[in-house]
This record gives sequence, C-alpha cells and structure tokens, in this order.
Amino acid sequence: MKVLVIGSGGREHAIVWKLSQSPRITKLFCAPGNGGISSLAECIDISATDLEGILNFAKQQQIDLTVVAPDDPLALGLVDKLEENGLRAFGPRQAAAMIESSKVFAKELMKKYRIPSAEYMCFDRYDAAANFLSQVPFPVVIKADGLALGKGVIIAFSREEAEDAIKAMLLNNEFGKAGERILIEEFLTGPEVSILAFTDGKTIVPMVSAQDYKRAYDKDRGPNTGGMGAFSPSFHYTPEVAEYVEQHIIMPTIVAMSQEDRPFQGVLYFGLMLTPSGPKVLEYNARFGDPEAQVVLPRLQTDLLEVMEAVIDRQLHKLEITWDDRAAACVVLASEGYPGSYRKGLPIKIKEQPECLLFHAGTKKTKQGLVTNGGRVLGVTALGDNLSEALQKAYQQVGAIAFEGMHYRKDIGKR
Repeated sequence: MKVLVIGSGGREHAIVWKLSQSPRITKLFCAPGNGGISSLAECIDISATDLEGILNFAKQQQIDLTVVAPDDPLALGLVDKLEENGLRAFGPRQAAAMIESSKVFAKELMKKYRIPSAEYMCFDRYDAAANFLSQVPFPVVIKADGLALGKGVIIAFSREEAEDAIKAMLLNNEFGKAGERILIEEFLTGPEVSILAFTDGKTIVPMVSAQDYKRAYDKDRGPNTGGMGAFSPSFHYTPEVAEYVEQHIIMPTIVAMSQEDRPFQGVLYFGLMLTPSGPKVLEYNARFGDPEAQVVLPRLQTDLLEVMEAVIDRQLHKLEITWDDRAAACVVLASEGYPGSYRKGLPIKIKEQPECLLFHAGTKKTKQGLVTNGGRVLGVTALGDNLSEALQKAYQQVGAIAFEGMHYRKDIGKR
C-alpha cells in the first residue's frame, strides 16, 4: 500500500514514524518532508499548499491514501480535491476544517450549541474594537480570525497592549487575511489541557491527554509560538473531568458539526482551559496538534493506518484503540529569535541517545550535513514509567544536541 503524508514539521515526522510501523505499507512518501522524515519516507519537493501538484503526484504514483496533516491545505480543500478525483484521503473536508480556519465561525458554533467557552465580541473595524476596550477588564485575549501559524493569539495585559494588537491586525495587516476580522475574548484562568480525538463523524475516540507550552520562554513568558514542548498524560485531566468534557464539549461539537452539514472526519483537537467554573474551549484544531502529536502518537499501540482507514470508512466503532501506559515528554529546540525572525542553514550536531525519539521540524539535509531550516528545529521525545523519568531522558538528549543560537524551555513538565 502506498501512502503520502502532506507536511514538513515535527507533527508530520511523528505521523510518518508511526505509519512506518504498519506492515501493510509498502511505500511512504512525504511532501515536502524534512531532513528527518527523509530517513523513513521519500520526500517529494511539492509544497503542502500546491493542491494541483499533490493531486497530480497522487494520481501518477497511484497513491492509496493521502494523509493531510497541516491546517493550510485542509482549509484550502485538499481533502475535497483528492476525494473528488477518486482518491482516499485522511482529514476533514474544507467545510469541516473551518472549525479551525475561522475562529469567528468556531465561536459562533459554540455559542449556538451552548458549548462552554470564553465570552467574546467580533470586530472588523479598528475604531469599534478600540472603543470596546474601554468596557472590558484586563487582561483580554485578542485573536486573529484566520490561520496564523499558531501566532495569531495575543494576551494583552493593558489597554495599550490591546490597542497595539488590534492595530497590528486590523490596520497594519501584519497577519494578512487572517487578521481582517478579530475576536476580543474574555481571559480565562486555570490549567490548560489538549485533547485530541479520532472521529468518523459519528463515533468519537478521545486520545490520551496532553499538556503543551505555547509561550516562548520559561515561566510562560514571551510571545505565543506554535508550541515549545508537551507531555502526556496531563495530571489535571482526571476521569471525572474527562467524563464532563466528553459529554458537554466533545460529543456536542461533533453533533453540532453534523447539524451544520459539516460532518467532521479526521482528528479534532480541543484546546481546553480547566477554569474554576468548569472546562471551557480555548480553540479547536482540525488536525493533530504540534507538539502534542509528538507525545501522543508514541503512546498509540494500535496501527495508525488501521485507525485512519476506520475513520474514512466510518467504521471507527468496530476498532479497539489501545495506548501505552507510560508517560511521554517532548522538548522543542528552536532557532534564536523564534517566533520572530531567525537564521537558517546553521549546522546541527547530534549525539543520539537510544531511548529518545527525535522528531525533525525545521531541518534540511545538505552535502555538508544536517542544518536548521525553520523556527522550531527538533522535538526531543522520551517515554518513561512516569513523567519525571520521561523528562530526565528528554533533557539528557537535549544536552547532546547543539546548533548556534539553540533555544528551548527548561521548565517543561515543571508546573
């Protein structure tokens, strides 16, 4: 069986790594892939957003399954395009992917179906948004409506910071089309938890819980990033909390999407805040989270290919999905300056530890060796009998990796 994975990050490396364990797969491709993925799959120089290029390649190679992992091609309708040409694809169709590609749509969906989340207001004009700031307590959360590489969320602790954020989005066009509409949202407090779920539009199978770290620096300081690390399971996500979330958030979301004629098939990600008044949704993603995938997929014991096919065929209810009881931890190694501007092409030195997994994100293989090629460069993942053991192994591996300006958080799993 020939399988093509779309994307080039740590999430895609984790997906390719897990799929490579399936005995039914005879050939793995990845478009465009990265320096680490190339050791497991044939990397094809096609952009993840080149829908025509991907379709033509899938036809020529007679690809049996295309796994669409990133948000951009999902939002552009890559799954629709492949299916309309008689090809099998894993991921939500464009109408369902809107749950991530438009935060305004997601908030209105939650409001309509009474799914608990923060209070909000939507704006597309600077003056109206600025006037609203005089009515709200601080801090507030400013969100760009569209996809912004995980950077379109700004927590403003003062009116001045909030005005700068809405100016950047609505007047200065710093987020492009993603910032043409914005949300000003109530600031929630409590532990954050990430829950990913496989769903075929009817059956839902939540995965093991995870907790990620969005801020660039220790003690949750600095700008938001795509994610600086994660661990699984979250000790805040008790069986009682899980039962509440499944009944009041996960199942109602799937039902709401079906009722809106946007049935969701794929992986749905729930970013949750466990507030004093109960769990609330911070955000939805229409795919595996990153770096959450790097701690959740190593704990998956069931063949990922079998799960994906069950989702596509709406047969998820027939499949038993099992998980490793061990804990997993991931530390992301980033380029100096990330999530802002950063240098590329810096040599990477790695002395690999046998008990760790290295998921490449922004790397590239050259004649001179492996070099940096992105903001997030590597995800160092380890499993352990408990979180402390997993973290010890992961940070030990971090100490055996070096590139100029390497930056990482030293407090993953500490809170």
